[in-house]
Amino acid sequence: MQRPGDPAGPGQLPLVSVILPVHNAELWLDECLESVLQQDFQGTMELSVFNDASKDKSMTIIEKWRPKLEDSGILVVIGGHESPSPRGVGYSKNQAIAQSSGSYLCFLDSDDVMMPERVRLQHEAAAQHPTSIIGCRVRRDPPGSTERYTRWINQLAPEQLLTQVFTANGPTVIMPTWFCSRAWFSRVGPFDEGGQGVPEDLLFFYQHLRKGGRVLRVDQTLLLYRYHPHAATLSVLETTIWTHRVCFLEEWALPQWASFTIWNAGKQGRRLYRSLTAASRCKVVAFCDVDENKIRKGFYCYEEAQERPKPRVPVLHFRAARPPFVLCVKLLTAMAAALVWSQRSTLRLQDQIMASLAADVQPAF
Repeated sequence: MQRPGDPAGPGQLPLVSVILPVHNAELWLDECLESVLQQDFQGTMELSVFNDASKDKSMTIIEKWRPKLEDSGILVVIGGHESPSPRGVGYSKNQAIAQSSGSYLCFLDSDDVMMPERVRLQHEAAAQHPTSIIGCRVRRDPPGSTERYTRWINQLAPEQLLTQVFTANGPTVIMPTWFCSRAWFSRVGPFDEGGQGVPEDLLFFYQHLRKGGRVLRVDQTLLLYRYHPHAATLSVLETTIWTHRVCFLEEWALPQWASFTIWNAGKQGRRLYRSLTAASRCKVVAFCDVDENKIRKGFYCYEEAQERPKPRVPVLHFRAARPPFVLCVKLLTAMAAALVWSQRSTLRLQDQIMASLAADVQPAF
């Protein structure tokens, strides 16, 4: 009879695969792998590592930890390549998943550290919600880095995990905390393999929502989430994120409305208007604002438009505007993200879609 923590027996698949892409991670790997070893999960686990052309001592460190992990009952699967250049995070995660065999996938970045109860608690949640991405709260390192973003991650209410999917912050549960069933990943994925500069986590998250997936968070701090200048997410341009967000807004929210108002006649509101397709721009009945100077002008003229005559959109005081609204504002805090209001006076969750295209400081995901 197999004991908890023993390796999977012949023909038996591990229950959870920890998915670990690695590229030049020697500074953090010892702590990362120690945290895998310290998991208190009583089911069978494997660690699937994919080395994406590391040029440092990452592989030496991984091989050092392999016998320790396997002696503790954690199967270790290692793949990779030694090409001159890395293929990117999306490719590495896809390869690590392909070579793994667990029924559940626990995603881990090589610079992060899991709390001992992470796999156990997230597996319990995923087993009850098989079509959900399960996240968790995080502790940022160094302390105080990306303070507003970290507060946003940790303090979103359960319903906001779906209603705030259009904010500048990206997925409402961050990628290094993701845990899901392999069956659901196979239905949604794989990750985009475009390489550096591609927000593969955001694209997967949007596809997850298109497929009807839900988003849940274990409300305990289960991950030490590191911030440093070498993080791969820092290579993604704000303009790239903006383009994907606007496209998803047009796909997911705007088709439900015959018309809408953009809340903010300033730079960000006008940027949103110019970023929309011609069909979506035709639905914009007004901008609204509180700035008397903008309101006094009375309209915004889209000078670069190909249409003739050029579109002139009224600028109203917010009290004179009518819903639904797309709020496009600079956030005072990361928790001040706003709602797109439906035309009902009493809002239920299904009547709310988050479409705040905020001009806040772009966080490192």
